[in-house]
Amino acid sequence: MYGPTDLKKGTLIQLDGAPYKVVDYAQKVMGRGGSIVNVRLKNLITGSLTPKTFKGQDKIEPAEVISKPAQYLYDDGSDFYFMDPKTFEQFQLPANIVDTAVNYLKEGMTVNLQLFNGNTINIELPKNLYLEVTYTETAVKGDTSSSVQKDATLETGMVVRVPAFIKQGDIVSVDTETGTYRERKK
Repeated sequence: MYGPTDLKKGTLIQLDGAPYKVVDYAQKVMGRGGSIVNVRLKNLITGSLTPKTFKGQDKIEPAEVISKPAQYLYDDGSDFYFMDPKTFEQFQLPANIVDTAVNYLKEGMTVNLQLFNGNTINIELPKNLYLEVTYTETAVKGDTSSSVQKDATLETGMVVRVPAFIKQGDIVSVDTETGTYRERKK
């Protein structure tokens, strides 16, 4: 069992039978009254964000979420197919579980699947991912400062805003939490 002050960003807890991840944490000390902890929780099944306040005596149950590696194979439009790298067993996940991870999946890449009570609830991606630019407009001569932005289509089909100096064939780093450009691979 956790106490409220044990909660930090990234901690996995269980409330009302559902797994949550702490995304924001703030503690207030209240003189003799102890302390209260305000957190924002992300439901790992639905993806919804919920604010919650815990008092000093509250007990919080940790969530038993396990991570398991899987290799992404392909999708058929409605289902996504993965393979366990140890047993070579293939399985499929519906689009609602894959959710926004579809923007980052490349055939053959390894991801971590999060399982809760034996069911896959989420695909865990690395914080940053390098992807190739497959299409972008060429920069106008003189418009090569980093403040000028343009659209670029990545190898997964995702479109991101990039600086004007990025060209087709460049490898760029994308933040998988926000879906934004970070840097060009050197």
